[in-house]
Amino acid sequence: TMIEIGFGFSGGVVCAFILGYGIARSKLLEGLLGPYAVGFQAVPMIAIAPILIRFFGPGIPTNAVICGLIVLFPMLVSTVVGMRGIDPDLHALMRSLAATRWEMFTKLEFPGSLPVLFGGLKVSATLAVVGAVVGEAFASQAGLGFLISSSRYVYNAAGVLVAVFTLTILALVLYEVVARIER
Repeated sequence: TMIEIGFGFSGGVVCAFILGYGIARSKLLEGLLGPYAVGFQAVPMIAIAPILIRFFGPGIPTNAVICGLIVLFPMLVSTVVGMRGIDPDLHALMRSLAATRWEMFTKLEFPGSLPVLFGGLKVSATLAVVGAVVGEAFASQAGLGFLISSSRYVYNAAGVLVAVFTLTILALVLYEVVARIER
């Protein structure tokens, strides 16, 4: 479960940041990708999971992709909001100082958007746990999601409770890790 969370969280965050930055800087990209991102978020992952299993096969890769897809939207929105929340006068100041695109990003945009980005990271850290569980319930023979799925069919309430308790602790720990990095 932790491996899937690690791959899914990091992959989802990186993809969301790249897409979000592009959407925040380009009206064309926003017009092209924005509706698809919102529409994709509206589709339940339970509906997409069988398709992903068909492409990637059961196991860690599929579960990491499911986890990454669940993380993608909140991080994408946080990135767009964070990048667009920077004062336009600061952009004008940087342009008047002949800042390069890289300097604008490293000295203004990225640092200026960090409060919103960390909000997205906190939400995404807890959703990564949900993504791993959804993936394991559909496409795995191991992990906490598989334990929940298999335990409920045989009315093993103790197995379900142990897995849920462990997942809760895991989500709290991941949230706290992001909060400490933020501090």
